[in-house]
Amino acid sequence: MSEPALTAHEALAWIDTTASKWRGLLTAHPEILLLPCDINRTSTVAELLQHIVAVELRYAERLLGMPETDYTSVPFDSVDAIYATHDRAMQLYRQALDSGLNWDQKIEFATRSMGQLKASPKTILFHAIFHGIRHYAQLGTLIRQHGHKTDWPGDYLFMGASR
Repeated sequence: MSEPALTAHEALAWIDTTASKWRGLLTAHPEILLLPCDINRTSTVAELLQHIVAVELRYAERLLGMPETDYTSVPFDSVDAIYATHDRAMQLYRQALDSGLNWDQKIEFATRSMGQLKASPKTILFHAIFHGIRHYAQLGTLIRQHGHKTDWPGDYLFMGASR
């Protein structure tokens, strides 16, 4: 008997779908970017979104052995700029999945908050995906507190459920 498994492609589809929904909402309501936010040492929603996409991009670059983009250079002045970074990260993750990368061989890398670490590319990939999902869930709560709401369910169930 085999155990059910979530593939990397399925997890990437979830974060990409989630980001697409947020992109649509924020394009319709760009004022949300200016809402105050104290999640992960940010002061606005735009800064939280910068954090989400910067983490996506920097981990994708690490997986491919590329130089990491400087966190502070990741733009967050518009919805288009934020999600251009997300799109680039998704492109790099797909490239990594199509490469001959050893997903279990630990690599060493530096983080902004925890210093030097070692982890497998598999761990890094799933961390980056679930990191974004977690922060988008926090963002959903935050915008509801300011009178906005999402019009889609964020749960993974809805990636495959039907009526």
